[in-house]
Amino acid sequence: MQLYDWIILSATLLFIVGYGVIKTKGSKNVNEYILGNNETPWWTVGLSVMATQASAITFLSTPGQAYHDGMGFVQFYFGLPLAMVVICITFIPIFHKLKVFTAYEFLEQRFDVKTRTVASVIFLIQRGLGTGLTIYAPAIILSSLLGWNLNLMNLLIGVMVIIYTVSGGTKAVNVTHKQQMFVIMTGMAFAFFTILHYLPDDLTFSNALHIAGANKKLEILNFSFDPEERYTIWSGIAGGFFLMLAYFGTDQSQVQRYLSGKSIRESQMGLIMNGLLKVPMQFFILLIGVMVFVFFQFHSAPLHFNPNNTKIINTSVYKADYEKLEGQLKNIEAEKEEISLLYVHQLGQDYDNRELHNKLIALNSREKDLRDQAKDLIKAVDKNAETNDKDYVFLYFILNFLPQGLIGLLLAVIFSAAMSSSASGLNALASTTTIDIYKRHVKGEKSDKHFVDMTKRFTFMWGVVAILFACFGTLFENLIQLVNIIGSIFYGTVLGVFLVAFYIKYIRAKAMFWSAVITQTLVIGIYIQFVYRNEILSYLWLNVIGAALTIVIGLLLQKVFGKDKTALEAVV
Repeated sequence: MQLYDWIILSATLLFIVGYGVIKTKGSKNVNEYILGNNETPWWTVGLSVMATQASAITFLSTPGQAYHDGMGFVQFYFGLPLAMVVICITFIPIFHKLKVFTAYEFLEQRFDVKTRTVASVIFLIQRGLGTGLTIYAPAIILSSLLGWNLNLMNLLIGVMVIIYTVSGGTKAVNVTHKQQMFVIMTGMAFAFFTILHYLPDDLTFSNALHIAGANKKLEILNFSFDPEERYTIWSGIAGGFFLMLAYFGTDQSQVQRYLSGKSIRESQMGLIMNGLLKVPMQFFILLIGVMVFVFFQFHSAPLHFNPNNTKIINTSVYKADYEKLEGQLKNIEAEKEEISLLYVHQLGQDYDNRELHNKLIALNSREKDLRDQAKDLIKAVDKNAETNDKDYVFLYFILNFLPQGLIGLLLAVIFSAAMSSSASGLNALASTTTIDIYKRHVKGEKSDKHFVDMTKRFTFMWGVVAILFACFGTLFENLIQLVNIIGSIFYGTVLGVFLVAFYIKYIRAKAMFWSAVITQTLVIGIYIQFVYRNEILSYLWLNVIGAALTIVIGLLLQKVFGKDKTALEAVV
């Protein structure tokens, strides 16, 4: 990194933190601190919702996901627009009508305090873990870039987020999201056009897509019914729908964004904006990863993208074996560049040579085999080493091929995304802890200022917890999948509770409480046995399973328990 990169990176981050503190300091009551006095316009709601979901993990991992596996990951988001419609019709009107601070307040009015508490605790567990990961992801960048201690990076990033989130609450989160989304989309657009600029002069965008397609990177739709297939159109529409419905409808980090809207209509418009723009945004980010793949058909790429693992292997007895693999890779890359240029030339003459097409596929298959052999060597040195290097692909491209100044901007993109999602997470964790746990169980009358102060303290506390979790976090598959796996384990149960609350008046409090407890236990067991150990089920189906089990077990338990006198009338 050059001086210009450091100036751009530092100035961007300091502006965001300073703007958030100065613009929103001094909240006087709980409504202002948690809901921003319900003054947020629809377009800010939409941007804030998008920024909350678009963490650094999105921009760090998604291009690497596309580089290795192609565009199929976009199917994960196919259920999102439909989920936005359901939330706009059902969730938002009820939440606004009841004037709740958190989604879980509604559950006490529909069921009882126990059901409200168990849903809140499930949220706190999974969002606490998720927020730790959003801090951990960008920390990888600086630790790899500068050789600084990873835990120190976690601390610095966490402290920046804590400063303005504690100071301004929801208003600070919302106003900084606007600047962060501007930085994010500007930086990603620059990255995309820079990649195109660096491709060979006679390689058009259309021909670049031909090369990507020849290597099966553009296979968007997978109609397979195999439950082991992680991303299919069916798991995306069904599992993705339930995950998005749970995330946007019951996760306080998102609910709090649209509860701060000026009106029901403004909140609905914000969510519809997210539904219309989110899938194209993810498609664009994946396309950047595919273009990085095409770029490396004409430029050298490392045998393994994670520099930490490279250091391990170069100081081991397997160094010579690793260097031999690197030599073989260089030969493949030289041949691949030659074949790719010939293929492009013939495409320019409207002639698709199947022989060259097959040679490209064969060369990339050999390259993949070499990379797998390198991972085996790394595992031989350190069996605990994480050999999945998807999260480092885009980072490697940024640091080694982007021009001066643009490196700083792209790093600012990743840090802005990390700060946006982390701030929303801390804000929601603190609000839920204060409103659903502390306020509901504290003894005696307390002033409004007392609860504002407690929310600030809980924000700080959860910030510390997230930093500590980030310090102990490790890569699993890749970061964006890990976050979604954690969400899928917990979201289905909470979603099932809300679906019963909205639509099935027959089920009462006692049955619902025990259904939630039993279901969450079963889902964790299903994940361990069928997803983690044996990999015979896509984690996306856990959302469907969790929601369905909650409803079915609730219906059965209601028959066992009979009428529950403690249950309140449904408010729907």
